This record gives sequence, structure tokens and C-alpha cells, in this order.
Amino acid sequence: MGVFVLLPLLLPLTALPIARLAERHLHPRVATRLLSALAAVLAACSTVCLGLLVVVGTVQLPGHPLPDAWADREARTTAPYEEAAGKGAVIALLAVAVSWSTAVRRHRRVRRQAELALAGVPGGEVAVLPDEAAYAYALPGVRSRASRGLLGWVLSLRTSPAGLGGRIVVSTAMLGCLDAGERAALVAHERAHLAGRHHRYLLAVRFAARANPLLMPLRSAVAYTAERWADEEAAGVTGERRVVARAIGKAALVSRGTPTPTLAGFAAPGPVPRRVAALLAPAPSPVSWPPVFTAVGLAAWAAAAGTLGSALSSANATLTLFLVLEAGPL
Repeated sequence: MGVFVLLPLLLPLTALPIARLAERHLHPRVATRLLSALAAVLAACSTVCLGLLVVVGTVQLPGHPLPDAWADREARTTAPYEEAAGKGAVIALLAVAVSWSTAVRRHRRVRRQAELALAGVPGGEVAVLPDEAAYAYALPGVRSRASRGLLGWVLSLRTSPAGLGGRIVVSTAMLGCLDAGERAALVAHERAHLAGRHHRYLLAVRFAARANPLLMPLRSAVAYTAERWADEEAAGVTGERRVVARAIGKAALVSRGTPTPTLAGFAAPGPVPRRVAALLAPAPSPVSWPPVFTAVGLAAWAAAAGTLGSALSSANATLTLFLVLEAGPL
């Protein structure tokens, strides 16, 4: 087991260089998918690492949930780490669990509040709420009470761009700030969020960052690239990159953002000037993977290698601990 059990806690550092480079040099769609996958795998491996340390540190305690054969008094002589490491891992794992549960409760609360706000709004893809606060965001998977159930879900496949019953929520104050062309850009942008299921990427990286703080730069990067992905889709649909850029700039000046960071919004908090500048530049190249002998290519391969190493380290430590505890003291 050795040092392999600790590597997944530190190997997320290998993914940090690609976070900023991917924002600048990769197509937003590619960057979002790549960074989200890296964050999810690295977070899973670091969580497994904490779990292994918990097993090592608590195997001697009464009432241990593992088989009795693994709680032998002499098992400590076969376990490679001391009890102190396990106690620290218990605290860390509890902190992760509390953080995750808090995020889940908040996400569900916001979703319930959104459903209540849309309860009296006529059905349709775009839900316009009379509100003096300016906002616009994509709310996936929200259906009216009459459309719930299997039949309603099947019918929603034909009406929702994402096939998930999602809706575009926009306030009258936001619409009042935009002209006709900018409103079309807004709808195209939010429809891209629904069709691309961007909320899943945002949720994945948010939970990953809560599992391992070293992954926070990836969370910020994905929040940006997901918006850029929708920007490019909107520009492609409307054919007016400048109109989309102008709409984003206007919305950013008056918008209050989205109810929660896991929901994608037209003027989500973040580097709006960079988004506008990117739209005023030529469309990014849809390259699926960067060339090897470039800065972004080397960073991508380093992140991939670190992720693979983290997965192998977790598997090696898990198998080793299992074999050691199963064999018992020599």
C-alpha cells in the first residue's frame, strides 16, 4: 500500500495547469467535458484514499463495520499506517460528507422554490416572470404537476430541447433591457445550456471541489467554459457574434446572477469581459484534443497522466489493504 494511498490527495495538482490553458486554447465544449471528467475522477480517487485511511485508523475500534477477522488485535502490525492518519481521515471524510449534504439540500431547496415560482406560469419553453430584478437562467428538468409521471416525461421529449422538460426562466426586467436580436441570443444561449446538460458538469465539478479543495480551479474553469460553450452555440444559431456579445454585456450590468452556482445563467458571475472579447474574436477551432507539443497539449497530457496515476494508486492501495487485512498478522 505504502505511499500509493496518499498520492490521490496530491495528484489533483497535475490538473491545475490545464485549467487556465483550456479556457484560452480549447473549444469550450471540449474544455468543459475534459475538465469535468478530470475533476470527477480525481475527486473520486481522493475520497477513496480517505476511506482507506479511515479503515486503517479504525480497524481496531469496537463495533467496526468490517468483518471481525479484519479487527484482530494484531491487525495493526500488518496495517501500514498509524491510527493518527485514520483519525485525521475520519475528520476529513466527515467534512466532505457534511459539505456534500449541505450542497444537495441547497440545490433541492432552490429547485423546489423554482417549481413553486413557475407553478402559475403558462407552459412553454420560456417562462417569463414579472420581476423588477433582472435574471435569466436555464432550469433543467422542471415540469408542471400535470405533466409529471412517465407519460408526461415522454411528451416532454418532444417539447423540450434537452428532452428533460427543462425551461428557460427570464424576468421581465431582463427582457426590458434587451432588443429583439439580443432576446433571441438570450433564448439561444439558455437553450444551449439545456441541450448540453451543462448543469451536470457544474454539479460534478462543484462536488469534486468540495471533496478536494485542490480542484477548486477546475470548478471555476468549468463554470467559465460552460458559459462560453453556450455563447458559441448562441452565436452559431443567431449568426451574430456581436449581437450575442452585446447582449451578454448588457445583461451583466443589470443581472443579479442565478439562484445557485449549479444553474447556468445568461450573465452568470465571472469574467464577462473575457466572454465578450472571445465573441468579438473569430470562432474557436473545434479541435477535440490539443497538439502534443504545445503548452496546452503538454498540460492536458500531464493532467491525464496524473488522473490515471491517481486511479491506479487508489486501486493499488485498495487491493493491498484488502489482501493485508484478509491475510491477517503473520
